[in-house]
Amino acid sequence: MPALEKLVVTGGNKLVGEVTISGAKNAAVAVIPAAILVEGVCRIENIPAIKDVAIIIEMLEQLGAIVQYIDKNTVEIDCTKIHTYTAPYEMVIRMRASYYLVGALLGRFNRAKVAFPGGCDFGVRPIDQHIKGFEALGVKVQMKHGIIHAAADTLKATQVYMDVVSVGATINLILAAVKAKGTTIIENAAKEPHVVDLANFLNAMGANVKGAGTDVIKIRGVERLTGGTYSIIPDQIEAGTFMIAAAAAGGDVLIKNVIPKHLESVTAKLVEMKANVEEYDDAIRVSRTGKLVKANVKTIPYPGFPTDLQPLAAVLLCMAEGTSTITEGVWDSRFQYVDELKRMGAKIKVEGRMAVIEGVERLSGAPVKAVDLRGGAAMVIAGLVGEGITEIRDLSHIDRGYEYFEEKLAGIGADIRRI
Repeated sequence: MPALEKLVVTGGNKLVGEVTISGAKNAAVAVIPAAILVEGVCRIENIPAIKDVAIIIEMLEQLGAIVQYIDKNTVEIDCTKIHTYTAPYEMVIRMRASYYLVGALLGRFNRAKVAFPGGCDFGVRPIDQHIKGFEALGVKVQMKHGIIHAAADTLKATQVYMDVVSVGATINLILAAVKAKGTTIIENAAKEPHVVDLANFLNAMGANVKGAGTDVIKIRGVERLTGGTYSIIPDQIEAGTFMIAAAAAGGDVLIKNVIPKHLESVTAKLVEMKANVEEYDDAIRVSRTGKLVKANVKTIPYPGFPTDLQPLAAVLLCMAEGTSTITEGVWDSRFQYVDELKRMGAKIKVEGRMAVIEGVERLSGAPVKAVDLRGGAAMVIAGLVGEGITEIRDLSHIDRGYEYFEEKLAGIGADIRRI
């Protein structure tokens, strides 16, 4: 994608209509590497057509997998011919979720050699919990020149207590343990919907994973996984993005293909701020006519308010009357986008892991950049509610995680175009 592309947003339009949510990015980038463990063809449906998914599929192809696109959201993967446990360095450093290759390759070959991953930079992303889990399975892990070397004679079932709730470590350990002899128990496991989706995918292929979605996951090792078909869950974060956009811009939007239970923390916060939210079986309707009121947001692991929606919540709080706060309970530096919002007239003061936000009458259009994936989406929403024209550059971040973002927004009345 040309680096000079930018989104031009003219603010002031209300959002009205219907939007359909794509498959979950965070589930897809875990389920696709899990195909390495499967003997035979797995067909994965409802994958989002985004950059991170394209990268992880390309990684599998470079390892020797045969990949066939049935359509833009359905792929068939056959990993039978994968013969190497070394992941291509140039690809891995482009995205964070590439560390799931370590668990998947360990599960298949009892060894893995994968470069330290890239992706959005939110300060230190330690993988100590991953390493602790692998070592409990009998794996020797060494870091040499930015590359993770992991090897074991055999993987032995184990019991691991996670010192901190880590989605990445929980997923990686599940992948490594699926074929280990005996029963592996992960305590203090992450409960996010995409952890459950990975477990459901593996079980559909013949694994025995129980308890995903609770804080104790039990994995009974099986001899082999065989192929099958699986459909990825809807993207909870994309759904939350459109919910917040509708509340911020005003109007009335029906958000389709969602699992309302995954969005309860967002729904509760929007209702508290005086937006209207109606839940249906697989859709949510968000509308707003009056003023938004201040609120305090604290991000914590699921089922709490998602850290991925924190930058978008900040835009919403800018529009609310009074003084609000955001406390970031997951990453140590997720406020890089604040300087960009300030260019648009936001009044935000960051102290450590907390941001204090004074509501303003309105934001004003300005040239800004997407500092990371969700920060980029926040700038788009700020542009929608800002006065005048906002130009957003560095779109590669947004394209990593949102499928047809500007087309979907334009479809519900946003004045937005890519040039």
